Amino acid sequence: MSAHLAEHQALLDELPAAAQALAAAAWPEAVRALSARGVDNWLKGALALQRMGRGDGIVAAWIGEVPAVARELGEDILPDFAQHCLQFASRTSGAVIERIVASAPTAARRLGDAELFRDYLRLLDVLLGQAPRGLRPLLEHLDELLAVLTLGGLRRWALWGAQAHRTDFAEQLRYFSLASEEAKAVLQQERKGTLFVDIHRRIGMYLRALWGRDFFLRPSAGDFASPEGSRPFIADFFVHLPDACDDWQGLPGLELYRAAAAHCAAHIVATSARLDGEASSQPAQLSTLQRACVGLIEDARVEALAIRRFPRLKELWLQFHRPDAQPEAPTNAPADSVGARFGRIARALLDADAADDAGAADGAGNHDALVAWTRERFAAADLSTHVVSRELGLALAGEITRLGLPWSAQRDGLAVPYRDDNRYLWEYDRARADDAFAAVQREAQVRRYVSVSEMVNEVEVETAGDDAQEIWVCASEFFADDGVSFNAREGREPVAEPCHYDEFDYQLQLTRPLWTTVQEKRPKLGELAVVEQIIEAHRPLTQRLKHLLEALQPQGVQRIRKLEDGDELDLEAAIRAQVDRRLAQTPDPRVMMRSLRKTRDIAVLVLLDLSESTKDRVAGQDYSVLELTRAATVLLGEAIDTVGDAFALHGFCSDGRHNVFYQRYKDFAQPWSDLAKARLAGMEGRLSTRMGAAIRHAGAQLARVRATRKLLLVVTDGEPADIDVRDPHYLRFDAKKAIEEVSARGVKPFCLTLDPRADQYVARVFGQRNYLVLDHVERLPERLPLLYAGLAR
Repeated sequence: MSAHLAEHQALLDELPAAAQALAAAAWPEAVRALSARGVDNWLKGALALQRMGRGDGIVAAWIGEVPAVARELGEDILPDFAQHCLQFASRTSGAVIERIVASAPTAARRLGDAELFRDYLRLLDVLLGQAPRGLRPLLEHLDELLAVLTLGGLRRWALWGAQAHRTDFAEQLRYFSLASEEAKAVLQQERKGTLFVDIHRRIGMYLRALWGRDFFLRPSAGDFASPEGSRPFIADFFVHLPDACDDWQGLPGLELYRAAAAHCAAHIVATSARLDGEASSQPAQLSTLQRACVGLIEDARVEALAIRRFPRLKELWLQFHRPDAQPEAPTNAPADSVGARFGRIARALLDADAADDAGAADGAGNHDALVAWTRERFAAADLSTHVVSRELGLALAGEITRLGLPWSAQRDGLAVPYRDDNRYLWEYDRARADDAFAAVQREAQVRRYVSVSEMVNEVEVETAGDDAQEIWVCASEFFADDGVSFNAREGREPVAEPCHYDEFDYQLQLTRPLWTTVQEKRPKLGELAVVEQIIEAHRPLTQRLKHLLEALQPQGVQRIRKLEDGDELDLEAAIRAQVDRRLAQTPDPRVMMRSLRKTRDIAVLVLLDLSESTKDRVAGQDYSVLELTRAATVLLGEAIDTVGDAFALHGFCSDGRHNVFYQRYKDFAQPWSDLAKARLAGMEGRLSTRMGAAIRHAGAQLARVRATRKLLLVVTDGEPADIDVRDPHYLRFDAKKAIEEVSARGVKPFCLTLDPRADQYVARVFGQRNYLVLDHVERLPERLPLLYAGLAR
């Protein structure tokens, strides 16, 4: 072991002798928990904290405690943890930072998930701003607090004390030390019944005993923002269960965990394809009612298949199908609502012997017929394939519509607490479970520089794509007979490294540091003929725009006259001044002039919103918003290229804060060529619209361009939104903050929106004079170049 430690001697030499001794003592534990890269991050973190100059205690705590954190959460958490500790240094003392590091293993063990641990660090950052004196006693009682609270409960408990005793520091210390009665009362109010961290190993062994395989379980901070919690869900073949479950109508939380995990496992085993027809040649867009009905039948199908193998699962699930249970909604729904009938249908399909107990709900008896109608068809169906769920679910939706029953996605939720939210049935990624597991374990792509002999003798993999494990580059140039090197002919420039940007939280009025990740992706190539058809169809418009742009700003030399201080004498003004003097009048002293060379010096970056909504058809037309956006961008590119202005065409979409995808169809240094046009022909709409991160990334690109005027033109069809944000105002305020940031860097932002409801928010985001709402979407190819002409004056 010590021989391996010597490999890092260069880092150890910069640490004091006491820290080196601690590292040597902790080395056996570190190498058991960390890979070579993890060990490097561990030692670099210790060195960074040593250079921070806040005492040796922080370094000692880091060396001794961080391997335990990595063992619980994975070594990828170490750089983020070190970065937070460095940020804490500007706001608190070294003793508090040392306590944060020393208590980190407790937090990691009780939270059990890396993302929850990051949320915990962000909570500490908030408390440093609101109750800095209470942080130390909170950390001293952290084990006691997390033994009964989830992260959301801890957040609400701590923020309550911070706000209640903002100015009374003595009482604040008593609150966070659990010495006051109100601290204990709020703690009791936030206490949860069963915590995920206490039972997840038991649930994992339970599923393995049932199915003979492992399932990946993760806690979700369902109550981090609200005390109601969240439903279970499946994402990337991980089963996400709430980090805490209260007892449900007399049933212990452990039973609820067991039922939810068994149900999700049944989905992973039996649901093998999407249920919205995406795999077919003509996928159908299902309504919310249709999706709810299809999900209801699919839930019953996978449970029926599981019960065939394990009959006692019926008893486990049936105890949560209470006739008197109310749907999950802001208000209690009536017994004859669609949500209540969904509950009765779910119970009837789970228990074929159960009597329909809803006779008093509707005197007409429609719901009785609906339950019997569904049960009869489900009993006769072939449950071995998911096709029956789609067919019977759509038929059920049609029957509900025929009966005229009112449906609301918000009101008519299912009252069965263990069932997941069924996002698994509609998710885009159709990879198999083993592929998903491989993706989790996949190492980062390596770029190797090899010799000519290695390159020639290695087997060529022609089908390797951007996800290849290794990229080989010939270290020394090797030229073909035509004088062109193989690197220039066959190689491709690597896509940029992921970029991390801050995000503004309007509720906390703080910026979340490095909260979002922008990942640049190489755009796909489409058919060049598509772009050529667009240019040919709009050639008269292109010529008219060319003349309009050329006339915007005069070229060549302009003489500025009537100056008191200039470069040369204006003879006409001098003669007039001399005449005035002869006439005994006061002459005009402005007899100088200056010659200025007027040239166009503008750089524009067009940022396209390429979210899933751009696939929607324009009302009354047979083309989509995406096709209109492509046509408008092509015409704009033709017009700007003719004038000679520097311009770039970029697009973005998002899938959560860690996956803001950014594509460059044409960059400033690239010509307006067939390659750029083919990229525009291949662009597609997908996912969501996290606008703030994309604007910050685009502003960073514009900041590197040397130009007198810089213009950022955002083209979007809706407001900012993403899958991991529920508050509609959150991303609006973040986009507004991003606009303020790029404006401070000398970039003029402007938004062209196709959303007819954009007046409600776009002025707050971009400013009163920095947006245009296009009422007639079909005119986008004409209006976008004209808008640029107006902005480029």
